[in-house]
Amino acid sequence: MEVQDYNIHVSLQQLISASQAYHYRIVPIQYKNGIITFLAESTNSSLQKELSIVFNEDIALVEETADTIDRYLATNFRKTASSKTEALHYTDDFLEKIIIAAKDIGSSDIHFEPYENSCRIRFRLDGKLKEQYVIPSSEYPVIINKIKIKAQLDISEKRLPQDGRITINNIQGEFDIRVSSLPTLHGEKIVLRILSKDANHINLAELGFSDDELYTYKEIIKKPNGIILISGPTGSGKTTTLYATLKLLNDSETNILTIEDPIEYTLEGINQVQLKENIGLDFSSTLRTFLRQDPDVIMVGEIRDAKTANMAIRAALTGHLVLSTIHTNSAWATISRLIDMDIPPFLIASTLNMSVAQRLVRKLCNHCKKEESIEKATLPKDFSIPKNMQTHHVAVGCNACYQTGYLGRKAIYEIIPIDTELINQIKKNETEISAYLKEKNINSLKDNAIALIQDGTTSIDEVYALLSN
Repeated sequence: MEVQDYNIHVSLQQLISASQAYHYRIVPIQYKNGIITFLAESTNSSLQKELSIVFNEDIALVEETADTIDRYLATNFRKTASSKTEALHYTDDFLEKIIIAAKDIGSSDIHFEPYENSCRIRFRLDGKLKEQYVIPSSEYPVIINKIKIKAQLDISEKRLPQDGRITINNIQGEFDIRVSSLPTLHGEKIVLRILSKDANHINLAELGFSDDELYTYKEIIKKPNGIILISGPTGSGKTTTLYATLKLLNDSETNILTIEDPIEYTLEGINQVQLKENIGLDFSSTLRTFLRQDPDVIMVGEIRDAKTANMAIRAALTGHLVLSTIHTNSAWATISRLIDMDIPPFLIASTLNMSVAQRLVRKLCNHCKKEESIEKATLPKDFSIPKNMQTHHVAVGCNACYQTGYLGRKAIYEIIPIDTELINQIKKNETEISAYLKEKNINSLKDNAIALIQDGTTSIDEVYALLSN
């Protein structure tokens, strides 16, 4: 039986909480005419009566093997950190329970999406969206209004996008949620980004740097001035790398200022500013003020435009260390992006200390990954298979990884220190540096992706896009 055969529809999943499913070892497979049908290891009448009382419905039980029940449970129900999670009902505080459930299983985002006949709620887990609940269209406006009230948004405004923030303080601790609403054809789509306030668990050495990369990175961030840029797509872990860097630089003798959107973590001893463009508090104007605040280190959440890039260059030229992110595909493409913003190459050459590119890669589950021979058909057409890469590992799926085949994520990096040779190339606006990277033994994202395939950390499918570069 294939892994997908163990999936049950989300409307059945939400009839029962994960704790109930694991406690009774039952899986709902049908709800029809007021009768819930469960797969169970036992079909005795006492279990049937107890379930009837718990769910206040008529119950039917279908006997199934323990192994099959385990597979169904692992595929459809994630065990949560809290044992008090209950089944979700619209009459309860539905929104709060959704947020608690998402936080418990390590979700980064919650998507509320309206369609013509129903609405769905999806969680982003390890970078992938998974449908969790389906709710009637009639219930959707109530939930959306609750979110907007908590985020202090205008509930009467349904035609324009809005952004807000919710602070949650419960038994799980205090954390923030960034709220974004978007008008769509059938109503407002809302995304909640769960922000962890505590940065104490972030450690630069545990993010995914190789020993050589970590040594290079640490040496360059010791410089008192210049710019360090980290590039990558949304959700690639750039901000986490920046916070880990700030944590290392943070001491009683250093004045660190940040401008962020949003503030994803809080660090004691660092002065953090939340971006508010609607009142004119944007990256460039805040950077201008920062320069009058006697800073040593400045962190800018993102270089989005020429104005911000120019202010960052100015800060670096006047003796400050500037850390920021930028959206490019590789470390060297960052230089081209800055030139496209009309930053003169000689200014880039004199201020940029290091360009870093990164990606987040899902790690194969060590309990179930399977080794196979490499076939050319599984790789991009232009990819040359290294001689020492005869086999690779593929995702299988087991109870330990919730039948996904992957467990956890790891960052991979491409780090280019800007030395004299590269300064000259930047000034000449030369874009091809592959020979230089090879000569200096600097691993590209592609090189590091291949290394992860070779040591069985990840699969070809997970890094396919990097192999075709």
